[in-house]
Order: sequence, then C-alpha cells, then structure tokens
Amino acid sequence: MNNILQLKGRFEQRPNGSKPGSPRLPKGRSVSSLHLIELSEQLKRILQYWGTNTDINGALVSVHYTHIVAKSNRLKILLSENSKSPTKSIRGVKFIWEPDEDGKEIQKHVFTHYVSLKTIEKAIVVLNETISVIEKYFNGDITSEETEKIAETPADRFREFSKSKFLNAVVDGFYVERFDIDRATEEITEESIITIYQTGIETKKLLSKFGIHIVDERIIDGTTLRLNPDEAKLLYNNASYLIAMSVTDFSRLTRDEVLDDKEEPSNEESLIPHPTNEPVIGVIDTQFNEKVYFHEWVEYKNLLDPNIPLTSEDYEHGTEVSYIIVDGPQGNPSLDDGCGRFRVRHFGVATHKGFSSFTVLKMIRNIVASNRDIKVWNLSLGSRLEIKPNFISPEAAELDRIQSEYDVIFVVAGTNIPYGETKKDMRIGPPADSLNSLVVNAVDFRGKSASYTRVGPVLSFFHKPDISYYGGGGSSYMDKMVVCRDDMGAAYVSGTSFAAPWISRKLAYLIHIMGLSREVAKALLIDAAAGWNRKDDISHSIGYGVVPKHISDIIKSSDDEIRFILTGASEEYETYTYNLPVPVVDNAHPFYARATLVYFPQCDRNQGVDYTSTEMDIHFGRVVVENRKAKIKPIDNNQQSEDKLITLYEEDARRMYRKWDNIKHISEEIKERRIPRKAYESGLWGLKINTKERLRRKKGPLQFGVVVTLKEMNGVNRIDDFIKMCMTRGWLVNQLDMENQLDVYAKAEEEIVFE
Repeated sequence: MNNILQLKGRFEQRPNGSKPGSPRLPKGRSVSSLHLIELSEQLKRILQYWGTNTDINGALVSVHYTHIVAKSNRLKILLSENSKSPTKSIRGVKFIWEPDEDGKEIQKHVFTHYVSLKTIEKAIVVLNETISVIEKYFNGDITSEETEKIAETPADRFREFSKSKFLNAVVDGFYVERFDIDRATEEITEESIITIYQTGIETKKLLSKFGIHIVDERIIDGTTLRLNPDEAKLLYNNASYLIAMSVTDFSRLTRDEVLDDKEEPSNEESLIPHPTNEPVIGVIDTQFNEKVYFHEWVEYKNLLDPNIPLTSEDYEHGTEVSYIIVDGPQGNPSLDDGCGRFRVRHFGVATHKGFSSFTVLKMIRNIVASNRDIKVWNLSLGSRLEIKPNFISPEAAELDRIQSEYDVIFVVAGTNIPYGETKKDMRIGPPADSLNSLVVNAVDFRGKSASYTRVGPVLSFFHKPDISYYGGGGSSYMDKMVVCRDDMGAAYVSGTSFAAPWISRKLAYLIHIMGLSREVAKALLIDAAAGWNRKDDISHSIGYGVVPKHISDIIKSSDDEIRFILTGASEEYETYTYNLPVPVVDNAHPFYARATLVYFPQCDRNQGVDYTSTEMDIHFGRVVVENRKAKIKPIDNNQQSEDKLITLYEEDARRMYRKWDNIKHISEEIKERRIPRKAYESGLWGLKINTKERLRRKKGPLQFGVVVTLKEMNGVNRIDDFIKMCMTRGWLVNQLDMENQLDVYAKAEEEIVFE
C-alpha cells in the first residue's frame, strides 16, 4: 500500500476582480406596476402597525421571496438604511413551502429585517416613484429587454429619476413576493429555550415590557433565553412577532439497548497496563464509574450539583462510552482499529433520566475553555425531540461556535429512535444538527443502516449525519457491542452512542499521532467513507458512507492510488495553485480523481437557514490555457465563479455543488470503459478555492484541508513519478508513515528531567 503524501507549498491569493454589473431582470421576465403597488400597500400596513406599537423602537419586516434566492438577488434598495446594504438589517432567515401556479410545493426564502420606520417610509417612496415611471413610459409592465436598454443608456439621459435606483427597485420587486409581519404559530406550553429577534433594545429591558424578568444566567448569546411555561406564554401572547425560534428545554437521553452478561470480571492488572503519554480525548456524558478496571486511564469530574442524588444507572452510559475510547478493541476484536489506547478526561454533566439543555450549553463552553490541550471531544448525548426544519438547535449552534473559536472538533452521536416511537424516518435530534461537528450514525455488523438510526438532512439541505460506523444491532449477543460499565462484568449494547467513540479514536489518532489538522483529519474520514462508489444518500441515514475499520485503510491507499493532502488558509476571494504535476502517459492522464474539502466556518443561528457565514467553492482539475489565461477544467464541471456569463439558479448551485456547505466532496465515477484524459500543454493540474462571505464579516484567514485521490486506470503504481515531479515543481513532499509518526509522537511526549 502507498503512504499518504503531504504536499507543502505556496497557494496564491487574489481578490475578486470582477465588478457587479447593472441590475437586470432574468431573460424573458417582466415586472408589472400592479405588483409593485401591492408591495407598497403591504409596507403601508406594516408601517401603520409599527407606528402604534413602540415596544421595539423600530419594525420587524419579513420579506417573502418567490423562491430560494442567491445573495446577489436579495434586496438592494428597498429597506436600505442610510446607504447601508439591506443585508445589515437581517435578523433571521427561514424556508417555507408554498404551492406555485401549478399547485406544486416549492421552497421559498423568507428574510426578517429590523429597520426604522423611516426606512419603511423611504421604501414606499422608492416604490411609488418606480410605479410612476413604469406606468408613464412602459404601459404598466417593464420587460427584461427594456431593463437591458436602460442599463446600457448613459445615466444623464434619465433626469426624472436615478437610473440605478430605478433598476434596483424593479429587480427587488421581481424577486420579492410580499412583505409581512411573521409571528410564531406554535403556542409554547413547556419550559423552553427561545431565541428572539435582535432589536434596538437590550433583551432584559425588552422582556420586562411584557412582565418577564430574568437574570443573565438564563441568557446565552444575547438573544437566546430559558423561559418557564408562564413566561413563555406571556411572550407568545404579547409579542409573538419577537419569537424567532423555540425548542423544549428538557431533553432526554435516547436510551440505548442494553443486554447484561453474567461474565465475571478478570484481574485488572492483566487486562490493561498503566497509562503513560497516550493522547487525551474529552468525553461529555453521564457519570463515570470509578470501580471499572480501566479507571486509571480516566480523569473524571462530576459537574452536577452535589445535592443531586445519583443511582447506578446514572453511571452506565458515560462509563460505556469511555470504555470504547480507552480499550474498546479488547472487548471487540473484530473492530480493532490499530489506534491503540487513549486516555480520557470525562465530565459528568447529566443523569440517565434527562438534563436541561440550557444548563449543559453553559457547561460545555466552560469545559472546552478550561481544557485547551484536548482537540477531540466525544458527545454521545442526544435529544428525543426532532430537529426543526428552519433553524439549528441551540445546542448545535453552541458547538459550532465553540469549534470555530477554539480549534477543536466534536464527534456527535446521530441519536436513536426512542423506545415505542412508531414514526418512520424520524429526524435526528439535537445536537446532531451541528454542522462543524462530525456527526456519526450507526450501522449493524453487516454494514446496513441500524434499525434505531434517525435521519437528516439539516435545514432541508445539509448532509447529516456525515458518516456511519458500527454501533451494533439485532437481538442476540453476537449482534451487540461489548462494553464495560461496572465491576460486575461485560454488557452488550447497541446505539449511535457507541458508534461515535470509535470515530473519536480515529480522529484523535490522525490529529495527535499523525500530526494532522482537524480539517484534514475530518476530510480523510469522510473521503475514506465515501470511497469511489459513493452516491447521494437519498435516505440521509448513512451520510457519505461507512468509515473503514482499521486506521491503515484511512492513512494508506492502494498501490494504484496516489492520495495527497493540502492545507492552506483563505485570505482573499481566490486561493489557488496551478502547479500540481499529475503523471502523463502517451499525452494523457490515466487517472480517475476525487477530492474532499473541509473547513470550519463561523455560523450564525440568528440567520436561520442561511446558517453558515462562509462559502468555499472548490475547483479541481486539469489546467488549460484559453485566450492567454490559465483556468481549471474541474472534474465535476463546476462553472460557478467563472468569467463567462452563465445562468445558474441558487437551488441548482446548492444541489449540484453543495453551495454554502462546509464539506465539499467531488468524485468521478469509475467506469468499465477506461478513457484517459487528454493532457494539455502544461501537463499540470490545479486547485482553486473561491471564498464568499454571506454578511461580509470575515475575521482573518480561514483554514481549510483538502484530500485528493488519483486512481490509475490500469492499476499501475505511479506514486514515485508523482513524488519526483512534485519536488521538481517546488513542493515539499512528506510521506506519512505510521511507524515514523508513532516514534515522533513518543519522542515529543517524553518527559525531560533536569538534574
């Protein structure tokens, strides 16, 4: 088998040189003055309402679009304030499904803005001026051809009105279906975590207007708060327009199946050696039983109030999870992954009956901030409740924020179907909707999706779970996973909770032993799970695929494959290299190719379905020179961000190229008829990443990791040729050898005693 190659070299950076053209309607479309009159009347009614309701010192206006809209097609002039872009006032984004003219349900964007009353008045004036021009010069209906003529006409020809203002208003009117004041529709009757829209008034002061008085400890991130049933009802009855999202606070663990064994425990001295310098994995779970044979490997801290009584059941789940991380292969030799043993720092944050999600949210941030040496965190707790279609859960949002801030990665169990639940295709529960986390579902030992697994997607778009691993299934002992939870012997269990820690082991090995970044480690696991035969998981139950059992199958490739990794940071719009020398045979490249890109963007829960703040668009393929300019011919024919004018709707960009997803996996299909690709004059391949910000809030460079695999069509091993060619092109090539990396890690962790 071939080692993975680590290529170190220079990525070029280039700002976006293209300038936006004049606003225009899509070909063959038009805007009528009647539609703009309707929009104007809607804004007048909204203005009248907020003119008499002064609770928020402004107005919340929901903009309903005709479909899913790209960033470039959102409001340009309507609701703009003091020359600022209307995007500055966005406070929430969601999807709704409504019938089109043919009665077919289609997905539409809804943006909620917080603006001043003067801004609404200004929008009404702009609409009325636009209506007047359309009726005076275009018989009440302006077409795309007419907007093109106006765009090409010198500005001084339009003395009655501003050309740019007019065109922007027309285009805004085309994409906007209606303006409205949206309100929460589900009455809240339980203790809940509620997120309100951010307005011009501080949260506690705003809530006091409705008779709700809370302390800072019940507020997260400024606008997310925990309310008891009476408080939630007060808010719902008096200001339902403020409620952006709400979830029940009390979440229960999805209890995993357990079968007890009568097997007697062995002498612990013979079972496990003393820990030395092994990597540490963090576990946030129920409590840990310190009577187990591997207790020396686990540093345990109970974070619950000491007055809370604990039973033996409160120690089972957490102990079982930590067992797999420390010594799982001993009880499950068929799952021996070659990763060795790991130490665990175990934080008990819950009992087996349930826990307050809000309380755990507060704990997790403090835990991670106080344990900066830990890079991999295992979270096998989950809610019985399903995720919501229009917003990320508070638990997942907090995990995403933590991972963006602290350079860590969470491995999260995909949650189980609760006992007695009869609903088919039950959606995953929080926090398995965390986008930056690696979310793991379970398969049985035959590799089939386990009967208890739940499904994605998240926000109707993002692939979750990411991957799957063996979690056991069936009713016999042979179909279960062996764990240790006390000093009375083994137990046999199954569940996504027990698939996740096996992935935590692999991630910790890649990060601590192999010395890889979290971006590359995550990309390697996804790439290995997907392989060459990955097809979109229509059921959203397995993700990209099942991760191979042994670590060598992840960090090595077959003899006919060249696998290499690249890391970098996006500092400008375009990050690229046109300097990858793929071997040429008979003027052609005899390779199939695939690539996986991973990055950890900042996320904003208040943006609803527009959750990820950064988009990285990957182009990978041969370098070709056209019109004296070098460009990449992508293996997936990705035409986004190309210089030539193409029509690509937002829905298609998301479906075909995973636009706004923080994982991009592109792959060619292996076919019986092998046709090598033509080698262009340079014989080089290139990698280009275009970075776009949704809200223009970029804070410094954003790291990314890319894993590329080239498969020789005729089974020939060409890795030596590739290495030599890379070195001649200025790349530093490092072969990731498992034995060498183990030696390096051992030396680095040695304690030096000064005499």
